[in-house]
Amino acid sequence: MSAEGPSRAQRTPAAPRAPLDDRPGWIIRGTDAFGRLTCRALATIDFDGLEHLRGVEGPLLIVANHVSNVDAPLIGSFLTPVLGRRIHWLGKAEALRWPFIGPMLVRNGVLFIQRGATDIEGFRAARRVLDEGHVLCIFPEGTRSPTGALQAAKEGTTILAQRTGAPILPVGLVGTRRMWPRGRTLPRSGAHVSVRVGLPFRVEVDGTGAARKVAQAAATTMIMRRIAELLPPDQCGVYGEETPAPP
Repeated sequence: MSAEGPSRAQRTPAAPRAPLDDRPGWIIRGTDAFGRLTCRALATIDFDGLEHLRGVEGPLLIVANHVSNVDAPLIGSFLTPVLGRRIHWLGKAEALRWPFIGPMLVRNGVLFIQRGATDIEGFRAARRVLDEGHVLCIFPEGTRSPTGALQAAKEGTTILAQRTGAPILPVGLVGTRRMWPRGRTLPRSGAHVSVRVGLPFRVEVDGTGAARKVAQAAATTMIMRRIAELLPPDQCGVYGEETPAPP
């Protein structure tokens, strides 16, 4: 081998990425059944708008408010059976090292990215899910709200939806903060939780330069206000009807 490295013929081509699966396998079905059983044992749960999930094909971007550790399990456990399709998520790579939980997360549709990596890595993973025609759920705020009300969202959700053309399905979660408050190790019982699903919609971002930035901000506000429409006034935060759009 020369100092310049292996020749083109000697180089080993990169292994192709395995295609993502749209089917909820037996592990997902079992995990979701356990999640439904646990959530119903801890809380009274009601649903509205589940009919908007039925028969949806092709790429779908589910967006929801985020106030509790129970938000993702709640969406996964109850929406997956209605969709009849696997929901994919983004997760931190160090979770792979957790005994039992790490492998289970992989089998439950979590795509892992390195903690501290650039947003580009997460964006590429998310775009791949939608480009291949699957379902992705993200929380546009990026983290759990410390107050329970909507915070200013990141514009990555808008860019992702615009570049993939995926329809957006808003979900409003009410009462999950009382079920599992931020900072509490375990959930508590007795909460009343509502899962509200809105109508799917698409966003369009036109223009270039500064005009495009303005259009992206407006589209992000529209996405978050579609979520806010599903929430009580005290959870609408910066996206309430009487509140100016965040900068």
